Amino acid sequence: MNEQHFCQSVTGIVIRDHKVLLARHTYGVGKNRLIVPGGYVEPGETPQQALKREYMEETGIVVEPKELIGIRFNQKDWYVAFSADYVSGHAVSDHNENSEVLWLDIDEALTREDVPDLTKKLIQCALHKENGFVQIPYDGTRRYGEYSFYGISF
Repeated sequence: MNEQHFCQSVTGIVIRDHKVLLARHTYGVGKNRLIVPGGYVEPGETPQQALKREYMEETGIVVEPKELIGIRFNQKDWYVAFSADYVSGHAVSDHNENSEVLWLDIDEALTREDVPDLTKKLIQCALHKENGFVQIPYDGTRRYGEYSFYGISF
């Protein structure tokens, strides 16, 4: 049997005053493009913890993950997207993974050529987050740590 190893990554869309927080990426397929901050989930970390860490490392912003608004996956990896609330901080570049971090008007972000299609789709999902999955507490095993269950609100 082939053993499958997934790359696990996370992102979050933060909207404040009709502006979305984006970062100009410095490497890979996103190089020189304005994308949403995020990154890999480290061992022992939940996606929510990873999102908080990635935002702080890449932008200096403290966020709180909310609704699960999207998931992208293939045979190699999965990538979950949350809407996230701005908590505190000032947007600054890490000068490593990104060269600038900025609050961009949503309407402008959805039309710019340097904003990738996936980022635009994620912004649109965040604008309709009331349709997203919400975290629903449940009693379950904690064999591998605390589980998070997200589903349609009822």
